[in-house]
Amino acid sequence: MAALRRKFGEDYQVVNTNRASSFSAPVKKKRQRFVEKNGRCNVQHGNLGGETSRYLSDLFTTLVDLKWRWNLLIFILTYTIAWLVMASMWWVIAYIRGDLNHGHDSSYTPCVANVYNFPSAFLFFIETEATIGYGYRYITEKCPEGIILFLFQSLLGSIVDAFLIGCMFIKMSQPKKRAETLMFSQDAVISLRDGKLCLMFRVGNLRNSHMVSAQIRCKLIKSRQTPEGEFLPLDQCELDVGFGTGADQLFLVSPLTICHEINPKSPFFDLSQRSLMSEQFEIVVILEGIVETTGMTCQARTSYTEDEVLWGHRFLPVMSLEEGFFRVDYSQFHSTFEVPTPPYSVKEHEEKNSLPSPLSTPTPALTESHGARRDRVFSVDCINTTEERGHHVGTGVRLPSKLQRMSSSGKEDLQRKVLMLSSQHSEKACSTGDLPLKLQRLSSSPGPEAANRLGLKSLKVGFEPMTQSTGDLYQHSLPSTLSPAPVPMHSPLLSAGGRLEDNLPPKLRKMNADR
Repeated sequence: MAALRRKFGEDYQVVNTNRASSFSAPVKKKRQRFVEKNGRCNVQHGNLGGETSRYLSDLFTTLVDLKWRWNLLIFILTYTIAWLVMASMWWVIAYIRGDLNHGHDSSYTPCVANVYNFPSAFLFFIETEATIGYGYRYITEKCPEGIILFLFQSLLGSIVDAFLIGCMFIKMSQPKKRAETLMFSQDAVISLRDGKLCLMFRVGNLRNSHMVSAQIRCKLIKSRQTPEGEFLPLDQCELDVGFGTGADQLFLVSPLTICHEINPKSPFFDLSQRSLMSEQFEIVVILEGIVETTGMTCQARTSYTEDEVLWGHRFLPVMSLEEGFFRVDYSQFHSTFEVPTPPYSVKEHEEKNSLPSPLSTPTPALTESHGARRDRVFSVDCINTTEERGHHVGTGVRLPSKLQRMSSSGKEDLQRKVLMLSSQHSEKACSTGDLPLKLQRLSSSPGPEAANRLGLKSLKVGFEPMTQSTGDLYQHSLPSTLSPAPVPMHSPLLSAGGRLEDNLPPKLRKMNADR
């Protein structure tokens, strides 16, 4: 462990290989597995009825699939029965010809020399079948039926030898035991890799001989119900472990970590740490390849249930660099350690990121229907800036005190009138400042208040959409209350930087000069 820390950094000090102290789902009742950890499929076929005869049509495969004890029993019984049957046929020929009564008569020519009883007939058959050829028992030319039986014995013996010996050879050379040296991790883990949530497990090869063209596949076994109401028990779904990128083609020299990216196409798209506790599924892993020494195809299988999937874990590295070679420490092959992992699903993460931020949401423009008149927007708070603008128009010279008092009284009247107008009925209510105002055109009405209404005529809204500050509003209304010669804000004198004193009446200019 210390060597691994030196090679991979101090981050691995938090390694925790004790599963009891790590996060685990609540203990649930052990359920039936579809595929055992050793790869055996837990499925039995029953109620075949008349379909049992199909096994006899493929007798060779049926014998190969049998267990070893049944194969050995069939092997011994087949040879024993064949030998007894053929020995009995030789004894019948000798009995019919009367050779048993003239066994020691040297002048008599029997079918098979020196066959006196059944044991001697059995020994003759074994010597002929095994081509031992002791020379004491042999067929004579006076026995055509013996010659025919000898030919039949040779053909039948060759067929039996080919069938049984071939069956035993295939049975012994099956690569099932090769799969015993292919290892899978005891648990699968879910954690982040390259910024993406992934389901991972580990595979390894204990032998120095390689697996040629090794390929791995994953199946998700989970019952589900279709939108039409059909229930599909143990429905199989493919898990992508790099089929499109070629990552499923393995160079299995050292232990490899197989990764399944959880994305919108993955069946685990909505799987979170909380939902993992209540899920029921099984992941079947299939590793296929060609055994380098025999050239036969080998397949290793295992499975992971929901209880064997650890959320927020990562596998401990097992590779270390020695002098001149890489060393694999298989004692840490199944070990994992906890890493920071978000507990929510990928679906929840994407939905959270897709929500618009309130700070970045633009304020939509306020518009009316076609043909409607658009109101100008003003804010009372902006009126406070009109005094400063009035003082700094042109060259920025301060106005006389009398004019300042008139301006301040005009501003207060203007603010009061604008607030009065906000309480009346209007065509449009909108605001771009801190306090919304309702503005409407002033209706023309005779009376003593006509002059005051005339001072606010600049508040009338036109047809064209435009924006105007209350500073401009005050500058439009100021000349009408102060002097008979108004100077509009768009005057070329002001825009050109002209002095304000040049546009004042002579009396005011004199007062300004005295100051």
